[in-house]
Amino acid sequence: MRSVSYVQRVSLDFTGTIFPHAICLGDADNDSLNELVVGDSSGKLYIYKNDDCKPWITRTCVGMLTCVGVGDVCNKGRNFVVAVGAEGWFHLFDISASAAKADSSSQQDGSIGDEQKPSFTQHIPANTKVMLISDIDGDGRCELVVGYTDRVVRAFRWEEPSDASDLSSGQLVLLKKWLLEGQVDSLSVNPSPEGLPELMVSQPGCGYAILMCSWTQEGAAGPGDEKTATPSREGPSRDVVLHLTTGRIHNKNVSTHLIGSIRRGTEKACCGLFALCTLDGTLKLMDSSEKLLWSVQVDHQLFALQKLDVTGDGREEVVACAWDGQTYIIDHARMVVRFQFDENVNAFCAGQYACKDGKNSPCLVYVSFNHKIYVYWRVELERMEPTNLLSVLEERPEYPDLLHRLGVGECTSVSGENGMHKPNQVSEYIYNCIKSKL
Repeated sequence: MRSVSYVQRVSLDFTGTIFPHAICLGDADNDSLNELVVGDSSGKLYIYKNDDCKPWITRTCVGMLTCVGVGDVCNKGRNFVVAVGAEGWFHLFDISASAAKADSSSQQDGSIGDEQKPSFTQHIPANTKVMLISDIDGDGRCELVVGYTDRVVRAFRWEEPSDASDLSSGQLVLLKKWLLEGQVDSLSVNPSPEGLPELMVSQPGCGYAILMCSWTQEGAAGPGDEKTATPSREGPSRDVVLHLTTGRIHNKNVSTHLIGSIRRGTEKACCGLFALCTLDGTLKLMDSSEKLLWSVQVDHQLFALQKLDVTGDGREEVVACAWDGQTYIIDHARMVVRFQFDENVNAFCAGQYACKDGKNSPCLVYVSFNHKIYVYWRVELERMEPTNLLSVLEERPEYPDLLHRLGVGECTSVSGENGMHKPNQVSEYIYNCIKSKL
């Protein structure tokens, strides 16, 4: 296992206290460049843009914010910012509309519209813990899925009249409630072997459950039917399929996190990839047919799991972070590199962020305990597997011609093939070139 060092980072000011799921990266203002969204325990919502150390936007919410997200939760073809508090208050922000209004009124002075109210609020069941915005039933519309501290998961959908002119006429309608056996630490969607989305929930002991979305579009309640429809859906559901990834669990209560829909690049496969990690240091990559692709055991307490394409080949690597800042990046072939962040970590996320140069790049985001957020940008690797200089040079077609121009003659290799250069001859030439420059 080799170590890597990333030095390109920016420091952002943050004075609050954060829950692990109250941070995310996403295109909050629909300009194709991602922002960093952070919520704190006092109800403040901060949106950071580019490398500015101060928040670009600040909003005030009700209660302690436990989870935030960015997505098309209203199914209008653009992203909204969602913040949910522990007390059950759902806050919806249309940042792109606010930014356009601020630009037209020429009131922008470094940050736009501080302390503005959310575009929409609604009270849902309290004790929220984790949130997901995604199409979980394959109908092309996004749903809001919320996990709770009492082992319950609820799915909501935004409904509004067809002639609605703004967000105030819509509301979240409960679709289904599931009751799990263990605590819910992660929610994700992963393609099934048939290619349909499956809603996955992490379960303690390196397990997970698939939640069946058994409702139909015709059976979903409209905004005006919520009071009559909700009680019938509040009963415990049996549409939960529990999976354990190992027959022998050392600690069946150890917390588990998962991430699904890991991209394979150009590789064609019918099964989606997902990864799991546990607090006792277990990492696994599996596909939706329950085939174990690899398993890695580390000696750090892993509390966050993300996915990120660090090689630029279209395949996303698995990124796991420990409380002490140790970060593991693992590819599909089980090649591992690690990066050590130099402080203890309060919260962590990874993804694309437009920190510099006006374009998105792979980033690692760490929230420390000293009122700072550190964004490592351009987190890139040429390759995951270990190599050496000669192997890299031999992959390039111009390599033999360049050696010939430099006067490094051809010789016979150990295998008897002509036209090969002995490694010690090339190494000696490179060494002499470096020595002559000193």
